[in-house]
Amino acid sequence: MTDLNRRVATAARWSLVNTIVRRVGTFASGVVLARLFFGPYEWGLYAVGLLVLAMLLSLNEMGVSLALVRWEGDIRRFAPTVLTLSTLSSSAFYVLLYFSAPALARALGSPDATTMLRVLCLSVIIDGIACVPLGRLNREFRQLGRTVVDILNFAVNTAATIAFAAAGVGAMSFAWGSLIGNLVALAGFSLCAPGMLRFGWDTGQARQLLRYGLPLASASLLTLGIVNVDSVVVGSVLGPAALGIYAMAFNMSSWPVRMVSETARRVSFAGFSRLADSSPAEFASGFLRAFTLVVAAAVPICVVLGVLATPIIVFVYGDQWAAAGLPLRFLVALGLLRTAVELAYDCLATRVRKTLMLMQAWWLFSLIPVLLLGAHLWGVPGVAAGHVVVAGLLVAPVFVVVLGRLGIPAARILRACVRPALGGLAMGVVAWLAHAWLGGGFLGLAVAGVASFAAYLPFVLPIVTRLRSGDAGAEEPAAEPALAATAADPA
Repeated sequence: MTDLNRRVATAARWSLVNTIVRRVGTFASGVVLARLFFGPYEWGLYAVGLLVLAMLLSLNEMGVSLALVRWEGDIRRFAPTVLTLSTLSSSAFYVLLYFSAPALARALGSPDATTMLRVLCLSVIIDGIACVPLGRLNREFRQLGRTVVDILNFAVNTAATIAFAAAGVGAMSFAWGSLIGNLVALAGFSLCAPGMLRFGWDTGQARQLLRYGLPLASASLLTLGIVNVDSVVVGSVLGPAALGIYAMAFNMSSWPVRMVSETARRVSFAGFSRLADSSPAEFASGFLRAFTLVVAAAVPICVVLGVLATPIIVFVYGDQWAAAGLPLRFLVALGLLRTAVELAYDCLATRVRKTLMLMQAWWLFSLIPVLLLGAHLWGVPGVAAGHVVVAGLLVAPVFVVVLGRLGIPAARILRACVRPALGGLAMGVVAWLAHAWLGGGFLGLAVAGVASFAAYLPFVLPIVTRLRSGDAGAEEPAAEPALAATAADPA
């Protein structure tokens, strides 16, 4: 257990470095593109492309790559079958997408996105191949190698996107940049995990892989449906320009998810998989330690973004994006909920995969009518508010109940949220007062940010101290797609 904790901690540190470098770089490149080259309409077209790509990446390898992390034994024994299955299924999905792209783009309210879909979604085939060497890196907690490749992918992707944009290629710049970056990533992962790109076939293994992977792939597809059904609603009901505004707000609200949850999820599934066969007390303790840290890290980002939404958007991206301020206020609450729920998802995926799929289906199908109603009555802000209502009132309680059945009591989960919640309240008050006093320029935003984080520290430092000492946050003992993150973000 000590060795596992040390390997997970080292992997998490490199994962954090990976996330911070790429997110800071993505933010900077997004500012350049939004200010100099693209408006809401172009952003809306790219949002349509990312929506379709994300859906395909959730299902393209049918979940079989997760066996590379979870299954016991020599990975080289079943990796060739995984590679064959994932490549064949990814290619089949891309062919289907290629011929359906015109109708799909029209249905999403953006017929001009057809060519973008065909180019951008070539990454689906690349992902089907790259998932095998990447699976080995994740299985062995080799996040240093992944960090190097991901940063290289990002650098090439960003440079190519900006170069194409400067040449006047328009929204297609995103597609070409993403494709070039993902090809670089495939080569990099292959070098970091040599010998993994060998095709092979074992019928017995294939049956076991599909039996294991399809429930997880279905749950993953449902998860992405939950995250992306709002874009479908906004694009089809309100059009690509409104979708561009919504995409900007949603992606800004996803900063805590990407900075915190993405960092954790690179190691969380592998870590929970190692604990899946341990005692209930060890399993609960491992989840609560991760949950406490993730929530404590996500709260300050969400609070600052929520309180200072419009001033931050206008200062960073310009006045043409001011309409994204109101939906962002709602969506940061969703970002905080997603951060916690995605960690719970990885925990549940190791034990109750079929139950997890039903939970995700409940979330998706309860979301659709609420978002449609919000879009027709209140436009983009109505969609954002509907997302929060469903996640907070209809979904989060279900996750808490199911975790309780695995020996992780609701009381301990809620107790882990007390200090971050109080600290977030203090942050919000301080940020609002600082902004009211100094205004929304650089000085006002900087002072509001620094002062609010200072107000949060007294609440969060005891949590860090307790976790460093090995306490999971309770007074008594307890009874991710390979290249999905490599496409350029629109914010």
